[in-house]
Amino acid sequence: MTPKEPLSGLEELKLDYQELSKKHKLPDFTELNKQFDIEDVQLDTEFLLRKIRRIITEKITNYIRFVELLLNPSSAPMFFFNIIKKLETTDKTALSKIYEKLSSLEVQTISLDLDYNEEKEVLFINKAFELCSKEIKDSLLEIMKKISNGNNITKRNNGSYLG
Repeated sequence: MTPKEPLSGLEELKLDYQELSKKHKLPDFTELNKQFDIEDVQLDTEFLLRKIRRIITEKITNYIRFVELLLNPSSAPMFFFNIIKKLETTDKTALSKIYEKLSSLEVQTISLDLDYNEEKEVLFINKAFELCSKEIKDSLLEIMKKISNGNNITKRNNGSYLG
């Protein structure tokens, strides 16, 4: 008989997640991983759900910062101004709604960080997955298509910039 090979970190994470998923109704590991890269979780923890939620929050925070730059480009890099010109009023309205939903999630994480509660962690993970994988993802992808199409190179005319 050959000794069992040790599980890889990812395999171990999947098993731990599967146990939690049996206990709580959680999203499919692969789908959650596709959306939020939860495979980056370090397993040296008693509170796996908290670690997963923090990775999800990190991704949400990145989305928030990007949307903020599109909605309020006062301190944005110069290339953002060409991108913003491609946005229509309906896009800005959609971005405002996305921003509101993502910000609400980010605020919830503060309470969860202050007072750990496994059930609330599960609720957050499910809510974030539902919001981001369905509503927000489709809207953001549509806006990303719009802003990435066309010519993003600023043209020069007699030393002045034209969009």
